[in-house]
Amino acid sequence: MAPSWAVIIENVSKVYPGEVRALDGVSITIAGGEWIAVMGPSGSGKTTLLNILDGLDKPTSGRAEVQGVNLAHLMPDDAATFRREHIGLVFQQFHLIPYLTAIENVMLAQYYHSMVDRRQALGVLESVGMEARAHHLPAQLSGGEQQRVCIARALVNEPEIILADEPTGNLDEANEEKVLEIFHRLHKEGKTIIVVTHDREMGQQAQRVVMMQHGRITCG
Repeated sequence: MAPSWAVIIENVSKVYPGEVRALDGVSITIAGGEWIAVMGPSGSGKTTLLNILDGLDKPTSGRAEVQGVNLAHLMPDDAATFRREHIGLVFQQFHLIPYLTAIENVMLAQYYHSMVDRRQALGVLESVGMEARAHHLPAQLSGGEQQRVCIARALVNEPEIILADEPTGNLDEANEEKVLEIFHRLHKEGKTIIVVTHDREMGQQAQRVVMMQHGRITCG
């Protein structure tokens, strides 16, 4: 049986003003349920690729298709709707609202999805081991705890694809292990996971490592 492709990137280039070529003819296919680690030096195009996959940026040329939708054809509002419904984003810097509690930060993602369910939000926090800290502000949480809240926020709308940018970059070893455990569980549940990382340990956990350099995929 042919694989069901979650992502089809075909000859994608991204050129910024000044002829800065962030991506240069990138092609890659990612099957549904696959766990990919995108690695390479700073400036290699990893984050630009992630931004095209989540619809925050558009390719200058080429085809970028996620869950059967060509993102280049979407208007900004439609891209935002697609992102809310299909993609969960995990950031290195967490981007939690400082005056909202953990559960309120998770419910904020529900709000943008036009459905607020406190019980569901608490359940997702429980799934990442954060139910006991649900009513704490971000400043009252450790870095590892904030990252788990960030993951809960990414999961609450039940996306098919998880996009993570350096999810363990700011964590100590113990908290990194907790995040890796969560990613392993998500993979077993059939989520498609695409992680940009410099972390060799994170890279080794993935099914496939894609190496980038100078805006091109060099292997994987």
